[in-house]
Amino acid sequence: MNQTVTKASAVISPLGDSALVITFGYSIQYDIHKQIKTCKDSIELNPFPGFIECVPAFTNLTIFYNPLEVVAAVKKREKKEFVSPFEAVSSILQSKLENEQTEKELDHRTVSIPVCYGGEYGPDLEYVARHHNLTTEEVISIHSEGEYLAYMIGFAPGFPFLGGLSEKIATPRRSSPRTSIPAGSVGIAGMQTGVYPISTPGGWQLIGQTPIKLFLPEQNPPSLLQAGDIVKFKPISKEEYQEMQAKEGEK
Repeated sequence: MNQTVTKASAVISPLGDSALVITFGYSIQYDIHKQIKTCKDSIELNPFPGFIECVPAFTNLTIFYNPLEVVAAVKKREKKEFVSPFEAVSSILQSKLENEQTEKELDHRTVSIPVCYGGEYGPDLEYVARHHNLTTEEVISIHSEGEYLAYMIGFAPGFPFLGGLSEKIATPRRSSPRTSIPAGSVGIAGMQTGVYPISTPGGWQLIGQTPIKLFLPEQNPPSLLQAGDIVKFKPISKEEYQEMQAKEGEK
């Protein structure tokens, strides 16, 4: 398989005939996220001919393109009879990566998400508390006082994988996943927390629920959260949850 290694130590690899992957590292850390976000923003600001979209993940960035448009642009610009779409796009991105400046701080959008913790909305809150020898109030306090970075959106439409969870409440996934989890459920899995945007099976420990919709299919982009966002959770009462849920249903 053809690969390109850039001066920035990123590895560019083909993914089928209309996409490639830029791998920036092999662990979940902010510096790698910063490189991914900087590259994504740069490509979207100045897209190459045939560019379709970028999809960021924990350690890599997948770039989709139209191979016919890529080849046509190369022929027009360089008068070449044939060039591999991967080689053409890889060359463009290699140059971009080698000249990219990552010293600049990222501009993070902060999103506040209201959460009703425990009870019917967070059936695993007591388990998480017992697992760490804490009270449920302490778990709520620790979880809601944190700031979480959305490293990627995936698994389900609009599902944010949020890093930055305190070790004090980091809890393994359930040994037996649930077959159905309500939309809006807030969960913990290891050192991550997240929100289920739609009803789906899942194995995260559920500690609360938000009335806010995260998956917005009628909008573009169809997700409330994007990779690079900072998320803060705000505790609300059951009454506040029901009132906000009713308003969301009216939209």
